[in-house]
Amino acid sequence: MARLAIYPGTFDPITNGHLDIVRRASGIFDEIIILIAINVRKEPLFSVEERVRLAEAALSGNGGVTVESYAGLLAEFARERNADAIIRGLRAVKDFEFEFQMALMNKSLYPEVETVFLMPSEKFTYVNSSIVREVARLGGDISRYVPPPVAEALARKFAATPDR
Repeated sequence: MARLAIYPGTFDPITNGHLDIVRRASGIFDEIIILIAINVRKEPLFSVEERVRLAEAALSGNGGVTVESYAGLLAEFARERNADAIIRGLRAVKDFEFEFQMALMNKSLYPEVETVFLMPSEKFTYVNSSIVREVARLGGDISRYVPPPVAEALARKFAATPDR
C-alpha cells in the first residue's frame, strides 16, 4: 500500500528549502501532495494559480509528487485523501512551538494522520519565502534560494509592481 504524505504551506513562493524537504520526504513516502494553502489572513504576492504553476514547474520530473490547492482544514483534506502523514519543515527552534500545536490539533481532528517534522539542509535553514520576496523586491540575487522559474516570476512581478 502506497504511503501518502501532504506537505502544506503557502509557498509564496516555493524555495529551494521547500524542494530540499520534498526531496528527502520522497525517500520516506511513495506519494507527496504539495498543498498550496489558501489563507484568507495572508496577502500573498502570487495568486493561488500562480503558486500552483510555480510549484509544478519547480517540481517537474519529481515522480510521485503532485501539487494541489485547498481552502479548508488540513485535517479534512488529509482525511479525504486517506493520507498517512503531514510533512512540516522546521528551520529553527522558534518554529517548533507553533508546529507542535498544529500537529496536535491535526491529530485531534484526524487521529489516523501523523505529522513528520523534517529539518532542511543546513544551507537552507535561514531561507524562507518572506526573505526571498524581500531580497527580490530590492533587486538582490535570489538564484541560490529559488528554482529558475520562481526567480523569473519574481523578477517579472517586481518589474510590474516596483512599489511592492
